[in-house]
Amino acid sequence: MVPLDNGDETYPALMRAIDEATRSVALCTYIFDADVVGRALVDVLARAVKRGVAVRVLVDDVGRRYSFPSILRPLRAAGVRAAAFLPTLSPLRAPLANLRDHRKICVVDGRVAFTGGLNIRDQHVLARAQPDATADLHFRVEGPAVAELFAVLADDWRFTTGEVLDGPAWQLDAAAAGTVLARVLADGPEDRRDPIRWTLLAALAVARRSVRVATPYFLPDQGLITALSAASLRGIDIDIVLPERGNIRVAQWAQTALLWQTLEHGCRVHVQPAPFDHTKLMVVDDAWALIGSANWDARSLRLNFELDVECYDRALAAELAARIDAKIARGRRVTLTELDARPLLVKLRDGAARLFAPYL
Repeated sequence: MVPLDNGDETYPALMRAIDEATRSVALCTYIFDADVVGRALVDVLARAVKRGVAVRVLVDDVGRRYSFPSILRPLRAAGVRAAAFLPTLSPLRAPLANLRDHRKICVVDGRVAFTGGLNIRDQHVLARAQPDATADLHFRVEGPAVAELFAVLADDWRFTTGEVLDGPAWQLDAAAAGTVLARVLADGPEDRRDPIRWTLLAALAVARRSVRVATPYFLPDQGLITALSAASLRGIDIDIVLPERGNIRVAQWAQTALLWQTLEHGCRVHVQPAPFDHTKLMVVDDAWALIGSANWDARSLRLNFELDVECYDRALAAELAARIDAKIARGRRVTLTELDARPLLVKLRDGAARLFAPYL
């Protein structure tokens, strides 16, 4: 399990793995923009197709519309079999518009995989210093977890296209690798068990010393707020790291309206300056970590198809905890006094936005 910072490290590693593929490449993502990064990845996938590699690309139908024209046309022109997850243009599918595939998975030759929070778009490359630059964290995965990641991706592909990814090209080669014990958590609106939400609650319940959370959107339901507060009240150090300025104003207003519920019970909330940080991490007791695509909000925990990986390894957890500590060091702490000092109209605005939290 190797952490990759931003698009600066992730995209070269991903493209290098695809260029080395000999049998198959399967990729699933929420956003796949038709920009410099997106077109470069199309070229890499096209080269794989020309070598005889089986390539499948699944892009969420809403996510593909973040750029125009859609990336699907150049993918298909390059010979890549590509599809959109749950198309929304048909009036009959309008009720499904909020059920988006937010997972980010790429599996190469059934041996190596990539997952985490990064979409495919220019703004994740911080070296370009774009105004909308977005920091994030992705992971290179080997070992048995690759088979679990592929199973989730293959199921999404079968649901969308009817094709079963089977045969020699899709044979898995996920021998044991490294020291991390990992388990994949796939979640979605069809799964009433809510595995990611219950994993968050369980982690908070068993924490003994510390909990560190980094998320771009913090709109937990009352159960999660209670679990955070209860952990803090029994002496656990709870640190929550958020972007100082979000990329969705209404979501940030609603987030601000509920922060007092965690602060009043001793949780510490920190905000960090630009670039906007899209990282999703949870580290408990420097021994256990949760990585992946899910945010702390209703859209991720109730509506979207999400994927997280829980990891048991002290070395990895300590490294990820250090990354969160670095975010805390470069940010500032939010206080109840600061929240109480907001003008009345701002409080009313934030409170009104909070009413829409289940849909943000």
